[in-house]
Amino acid sequence: SMQAGAAYLLLYNGVQCIGWLAILLLAELSAINNAPPYPSVTTLLQLFQTAAVLEIVHSAVRLVRSPVFTTAIQVFSRVLLVWGILYTVPDPSVTESIGCMLLIIAWSVTEVMRYGYYALNLIGFRPFPLLWARYSLFIVLYPMGVTGELLCIYAALPIIGKRGIYSISMPNSFNFAFDYGYCLIGIMLSYLVFFPQLYCYMFAQRKKMLRLDDARPHAD
Repeated sequence: SMQAGAAYLLLYNGVQCIGWLAILLLAELSAINNAPPYPSVTTLLQLFQTAAVLEIVHSAVRLVRSPVFTTAIQVFSRVLLVWGILYTVPDPSVTESIGCMLLIIAWSVTEVMRYGYYALNLIGFRPFPLLWARYSLFIVLYPMGVTGELLCIYAALPIIGKRGIYSISMPNSFNFAFDYGYCLIGIMLSYLVFFPQLYCYMFAQRKKMLRLDDARPHAD
C-alpha cells in the first residue's frame, strides 16, 4: 500500500541520514586530530553504502521515480570503491590518501542532505534551504567525489597488479583470463562517459526542482 511504502521510505531515508551524519562527524573528528578519516569510518561506510543497493530495488519496483540505470551506475561505482578498492587494498597509499579523504567528505555531505531532504519531504516538510542545498552543492561535491574515487582506484592499481588480486591467469581449465587491474582501468575510462551524463542529469533535476517544487517522493 501507499502508506506502507511511504513509512518504509521514511525509515530507510531517516536511518541513512543518521548513518551518513555519523560518518561525516567521525571524519571531521579525525581531521581535527590530524588523522586520516578512513580507519574511523570503515565499518559505517561499508554498512551504509552497501545499504544503498536497496535504492536500485526502490527504483526498479517504482517505489521512487528515479531512473533505474542512473541509480545503478551511481550505487555501483561507490560499492566498487568501498569493497573493490578500500576493503581489498587496505594500504595506506590508498586509505590514507587525499583521494580517500575527498571521497568520504563528498559522499557524506551529499548523503546527509539527500536522505535528510527525502525523509523530511515524506512528512511534508520542505525547507527551501535544504532543497536548495540538495540541488546545488552537488556542483562542487560531485566532481570532488569523482576525483576522490579516481585517485583511490589509481593508487590501488600498482598493488593490485603486483599481488594479482582477483585476477585469473592462463592457462587454466576454463581457458579464461581476467585481469582486475585492466578491468579497473576500463571502469576509470567509463567515468568519461558516465560522469558528464550524471552531472548533466543533476543540472536538469536542479532546474526542475528549484523552479517546480512537486510533492511526490522521489530519489534521484
